[in-house]
Amino acid sequence: MVCLGNICRSPIAEGILEQKIKLAGLNWLVESAGTNSYHTNESPHQLSQKVALKNGIDISKQKARTFLKEDFTKYDKIYAMANDVLAEIKRIGKEKYDPKKVSLFLNELYPADNADVPDPWFSNDEKEYAKVYILIEQACDAIIENIKNK
Repeated sequence: MVCLGNICRSPIAEGILEQKIKLAGLNWLVESAGTNSYHTNESPHQLSQKVALKNGIDISKQKARTFLKEDFTKYDKIYAMANDVLAEIKRIGKEKYDPKKVSLFLNELYPADNADVPDPWFSNDEKEYAKVYILIEQACDAIIENIKNK
């Protein structure tokens, strides 16, 4: 799960998907990262934490990290939260970039729409974070269903 700073969208996605894979009895490693290093080692945004906790998920122990080209070796699937993030993943990945491993996160829910998960960073409104949470949760459900149906 990759977004820009790894403090808003991708930590929510990591927390939700981790919970859902446990409930589904799947043995997956889920982690998140950001394409920039502005927030490295910071906890998720307070409103991301608040909205997640209201939904029974504690993401407070997560720490932001920067996406690395070596992540193409470590992970089977890499989800970009937005098109600008996807472009940065390609730039960072350089020769290790593998288009078979990378896709836009919302394409799991809305195939081929190439839609972005809205970035709530510029809003200090909990309602915007809650909307993003719901969208991410729906996409996480789709990820599990899509994998089960393969």
